[in-house]
Amino acid sequence: MRFSWFFPPFAAVLLGLAPAVLAEGLPDLGEAAQVDLSPLAEKQIGGSIFREIRLREPSYLDDPEISGYLNRLGMRLVAQSGEARQDFEFFVLRDTTLNAFAMPGGFIGVHTGLITSAQSESELASVIAHEISHVTQRHLARMMGKQSQAQLVSMLAMAVAVLASRNSPDLATGALMAGQAAGIQSQLNYSRDFEREADRLGINLLEKSGYDIRDMGSFFERLQNFGRLYENNAPGYLRTHPLTTERIADMGNRISQRPYRQVPDSLDFLLVRAKLKALAGDALEAVTHFDGLVKERKFASEPAAHYGYAVALTRVKDWVGAERELAQARRLMARGHAEAAAPMLETLAAELRRRQNDLDGALRLLRAASQRYPQERAVAYALAETLLAAGRLDEAVQIGSTDLQLYPADGRMHGLQAKAYALLGKMARQHRALAEAYVANGQLLAAIEQLQLAQQARDGDFYDNAQIDARLREIKRRQAEEKKKARQPNP
Repeated sequence: MRFSWFFPPFAAVLLGLAPAVLAEGLPDLGEAAQVDLSPLAEKQIGGSIFREIRLREPSYLDDPEISGYLNRLGMRLVAQSGEARQDFEFFVLRDTTLNAFAMPGGFIGVHTGLITSAQSESELASVIAHEISHVTQRHLARMMGKQSQAQLVSMLAMAVAVLASRNSPDLATGALMAGQAAGIQSQLNYSRDFEREADRLGINLLEKSGYDIRDMGSFFERLQNFGRLYENNAPGYLRTHPLTTERIADMGNRISQRPYRQVPDSLDFLLVRAKLKALAGDALEAVTHFDGLVKERKFASEPAAHYGYAVALTRVKDWVGAERELAQARRLMARGHAEAAAPMLETLAAELRRRQNDLDGALRLLRAASQRYPQERAVAYALAETLLAAGRLDEAVQIGSTDLQLYPADGRMHGLQAKAYALLGKMARQHRALAEAYVANGQLLAAIEQLQLAQQARDGDFYDNAQIDARLREIKRRQAEEKKKARQPNP
């Protein structure tokens, strides 16, 4: 993962926010309630970082099925934290290293390597529960409480960059070559007290959410052993969350006092893990790997193994083989497996139809799936994209408009609407839809520019023009308010 670009624009973002979010004379911080860096300020900082990652970082994985699963898992844990009113966003970076990291304001990144290396869903949940606990206890803000304002801005910038890319040589020769490596490392490593607190709260979140708390202990023990074997190339997670024998013992003691509970993995987890493994590395090697799993019956889930095999075969354009394996996964699913993960099979089936130029077949599958799974974003996107590919533009607009009534801040769907309007030659509506996509990504200036283009398009009717004018005034007002806040010191 390469974050060499990350530090300069990120630092600029934070410096722009500094007057609004950082108070002078930060006190010696103790309890979370004493932190001068307000939760709103943390959210602004974390949101700015996340938008930069989503817009510019090549390793950001824009896969609605994988991110949707991760957010469902994460919010299941958050719901038991007592912080249900705080927004969280869980996202995935395409990186084979075993790592996860929390950013200010509830933005939690997870490497694909962590998901594929987890031997159970409870193991994955244990790491995410630990990160959630760091956020809810505001450890990032508290551990930087003794820094001056200038140091805090710089430290936050470098902290998140390093947390997100512990193994990046570019970052080592970029941000870290400034001679601050030792100081940064001492600040990034959570204190022992913070780690124990996150361990304790993480165990509670796991238990309340219905996961197997013993998997937390076994997973961290495996991490510790791996770190001992490969001391100079330890997993990134160990570097930002140092494990000690004391921590392992403390976790083991707490877990041993709880009643035993065996928790099966969800099919969602098994399918997502299979998909990530099928998409990783060389395509032919992925095919060989899943072919061996299926033939030798070495799998935790037979439907997931056939699904992964189908995804791998798609990469080498073996459509017949992919449909054969997907059909087998469907048959196994029909024998009584939970339907929660079935949308992933439907979207793959539709993709295989599209790849073979059977757009009508793809649309039949997706229309049926949208009726069965109306809240699945991946199905909604696939249906809109397939309608566009089939030239059914009016239906694409109708589907998108209905969807956006339920999800008005969905930038991706606004972008698909913009494509539909462009193909229909409706330029005013195209620019209006693009403006909404930019607003969803926090790019207010770009949104204003699109609305100004919409005003100049001359093909909008009276109602279109009235809505465009009103929306432009609203976004300009919002931008002015944000600038005003940025000039004001924190009360």
